[in-house]
Amino acid sequence: MTEIGFTLSSEEHHPNDLVEYARQAEAAGFDFLSISDHFHPWVSEQGQSPFVWSTLGGVAAATDDVDVGVGVSAPIIRLHPAVYAQAAATAAAMFEDREFYAGVGTGENLNEHVLGDRWPEHAVRLEMLEEAVEVIKELWTGREVSHHGEHYTVENAKLFTLPEETPPLCVSAYGDRTATTAAEVGDGFWSVGPQEVVDTWEAEGGSGPRFCQLQACVAETEAEAISTVYERWPNVALPGELSSELATPALFEQATQMVEEEDIAESSVLTSPDPQDHIDNIQQAIDAGYDHVYPMQIGDDQSAMIEMYREEVLPSFS
Repeated sequence: MTEIGFTLSSEEHHPNDLVEYARQAEAAGFDFLSISDHFHPWVSEQGQSPFVWSTLGGVAAATDDVDVGVGVSAPIIRLHPAVYAQAAATAAAMFEDREFYAGVGTGENLNEHVLGDRWPEHAVRLEMLEEAVEVIKELWTGREVSHHGEHYTVENAKLFTLPEETPPLCVSAYGDRTATTAAEVGDGFWSVGPQEVVDTWEAEGGSGPRFCQLQACVAETEAEAISTVYERWPNVALPGELSSELATPALFEQATQMVEEEDIAESSVLTSPDPQDHIDNIQQAIDAGYDHVYPMQIGDDQSAMIEMYREEVLPSFS
């Protein structure tokens, strides 16, 4: 069964507003929520970047039944895997009998360099993620853990606050090598936009929930939506590995000076005001193999998407 979710964008909204959007999305009938984990926004115009684990406490208190996931955290540099294990376990415990999904990945330099650590190449980050997942899962057993690995040391650590059910660790992947690792160590798959490597993940034995974020902007006209994305999320049009490698919002702003509104119109962001286009967009992700599909509304007007989906989109998937 496919579930349709809603994105809580930490890069654009104050934590109290995110809690309110969570409440509205649950009332509208979304099946789950996914919240991003960033230290910085991509560009300064986005304007926010609250600590996700604090925000989740507010979301847990303000909602009743909706499932929640973090899509995604990088428990490799800025967050030591032992700290991540405690944070995610506490969040999962607060959601009690609801599903809590822990999305993890290799991260971006934008967020991970802030403590002065070296930003290693992707192959090393992938090794770090493998070891981090091992540490997290060991701690989630509730046993005392000592771990002396290549990248991490943990001594006499024991988590006393644990959820009744261990949350699935869903690993993000954009290439075949990472998808293979995700299949080996994870409990699910996480992606922004339908990535074909979900087929690799499945072929390598991957199982569990498969998440796909679809970026969009609902406005009265397509031109207005394109303008909003161009102002707030121009980084969507950056090519290649820039999103992983640039270190500051200022550098992203410099890079996006090359982006024009025409590039936004040709990007993966859906800017149509027609509900059928949103239905079709979700169906394409489902057809690509995803069972948890969640749109993201770019811009201040979160209610525009919530209300359109309540009335016109979600009934097609109920």
